[in-house]
Amino acid sequence: PGFPELTPAVSRQLDRAVRQVMREAGVPGVTVGLWTPGKGSYVRAFGTADKASGAPMSTGLNMRVGSVTKTFTVTALLTLVDRGEVGLDDPIGRYVKGVPDGDRITLRDLAGMRSGLFNYSMDPDFFKALTSDPRRPFTPQELLAYSFGHPLQFRPGEKFEYSNTNAILLGLVVEKVSGLPLAEYLERNVFGPAGMHHTFLPRGTEFPAPHAQGYTDQTANGRTRNATDWNPSWAWAAGGAISDQRDLRVWARVLATGTLLTPATQAERLKTGPSGLPDTGYGLGVFDVHGWIGHNGSLPGYESLVVYLPETRTTLVVLLNTDTDYRGSEPSTLFGEAITRIVTPQHVYTLPAQPTGR
Repeated sequence: PGFPELTPAVSRQLDRAVRQVMREAGVPGVTVGLWTPGKGSYVRAFGTADKASGAPMSTGLNMRVGSVTKTFTVTALLTLVDRGEVGLDDPIGRYVKGVPDGDRITLRDLAGMRSGLFNYSMDPDFFKALTSDPRRPFTPQELLAYSFGHPLQFRPGEKFEYSNTNAILLGLVVEKVSGLPLAEYLERNVFGPAGMHHTFLPRGTEFPAPHAQGYTDQTANGRTRNATDWNPSWAWAAGGAISDQRDLRVWARVLATGTLLTPATQAERLKTGPSGLPDTGYGLGVFDVHGWIGHNGSLPGYESLVVYLPETRTTLVVLLNTDTDYRGSEPSTLFGEAITRIVTPQHVYTLPAQPTGR
C-alpha cells in the first residue's frame, strides 16, 4: 500500500534524483537496486567503477560493504543463542579476558551498541597506524588494545554509542564458542543457508574480480587516494566483508524477517532502543530508520546501504565507490533519502553520519 508502480516515469524520476546526488557529492559510481513485489523493480548502475580506465559501474561488481558486516557477525552470534551455546545476557568476560568492566558488559550490550567501550577506530594512534601503512594487517587483539587504553565512555547499558569495538569482541565470541574462524563460521551458518554465494569475510587482502576501484579522503593528508587494495583486517568483524548487489538483495529480507533465526530470537533482535537520532532505533546489530530495517556501511573507498521496509516488502540496496562525506552526510544516506522521498515519502531514510562509524 502506498508504494508506486515502478513505471518508466517513476524510473526517470529516480534517475534524476540519483544523478543529482552523484553530482553534488562527487560520487564516481553507484548502483541502486529497488524491489517491491507486484510493483516492479528499479536496478541501475551510474558513473564509473574505475576513474583511471573509465570502466563503467555495473550491478554485477563485488564491493566492500563496511558495517553491513556487523549484521553478519551479530547474526552469527544469534545462531549460537538459538543453539543454547551462548546467552545474550552472558558477560563478555566469560569469553574474552581483559575487557574493561568485562564482568558487567553483556553480549546484548555489545550487539546493541550500549557497552560504553571506546571505539578503537577513533583512537589517534590507530588512525596514524592505518593511514601511514594501509596495507598492513591488524589482529583483533591489536584493535582491542587501542580501545582498552581509554576509559569506558559510560556505564554498560546506559545509552547508545556506535563502536566498532563491540563487533570485534562478538567476532571473538563466535570463534571461541564455535571453534571455527569467523570467516568459516559465517560461510557455513549465515551465507550458505541464506543462499549468498558471492559474500565472504576476507582472510587477507583478497578482492575477487570484477570489482570497483574505491576512493577515499581518509588519508594522513586528507587527499583522495585509491583505497581498493587496503587491508580490511582493521575492520574485520565490524566491517571487512565483500558482497554484491544480488546477495545483498537476498540479505536485506533475510535480516529483516529473521529466516535464519527462531521467531523469539528475531524478536529480540528487532527490539530497538533509542539511539538519540531522530526516527531511528538500534536493535541487535540492526538499525530501524523510519521503518527501514537494515544497516549502512562505510570504510575507505566504499559505502553501502542495505535495508528492507516490511510494510511494503520493499528492498533497497545502494553500493558506491567512495566514502567521502558531503557536508557532513554520508553519500549512502543521501542516496537513500533521495530515493525514499520518491517511493516511500512517509518512510524517508535519513540517518545522520555516525562520528564513530568508520
